[in-house]
Amino acid sequence: MPIYFTKVPESVIGPGEAILIVPEVSTAIDYEAELAVVIGQGGKGIKAADAMKHVWGYTIINDVTARDWQSRHMQWHLGKSFDTFCPMGPWLVSADECDGTDTGVRCYVNGEERQNASTTDLIFDIPTLIETLSAGITLYPGDVIATGTPVGVGIGFKPPKYLKAGDVVRVEIDGIGQLENPVR
Repeated sequence: MPIYFTKVPESVIGPGEAILIVPEVSTAIDYEAELAVVIGQGGKGIKAADAMKHVWGYTIINDVTARDWQSRHMQWHLGKSFDTFCPMGPWLVSADECDGTDTGVRCYVNGEERQNASTTDLIFDIPTLIETLSAGITLYPGDVIATGTPVGVGIGFKPPKYLKAGDVVRVEIDGIGQLENPVR
């Protein structure tokens, strides 16, 4: 069963805007390159077989996470919702222009490749995510669903490679483009 969480609107920033780290609050700030599904036709109780008919298109999200807050609070909302923790964009690409079910996802920190995978490697496919979420929640046009991140996040390194001021994070998704944000 997929795990879901929300991010507050204040977490969303655009391309080129800074991901802000407040060292007094957390220094375990991680990146997560993710394909984001944009809903075009709303609904509730959407079956997996019909789910892709509800997808308008795709964009890029960097699901920035304060790992210490995520583990300390035993839930994900706080650690993923700090201001500036959801860089998104730079483009919305329609589903007829991009095959979100089979596309490359990469992340670089200061030019070093950290993540490189395909959406075919996702634990849960897009239809499953939509079916599960819409079972009890009405989806509306414009809703954005992040699909999860591939291996290579900072916490997975020994020692962890967390973000720090001065870093630049670039997420690339084939057919969509690049999302780049400095860290301050």
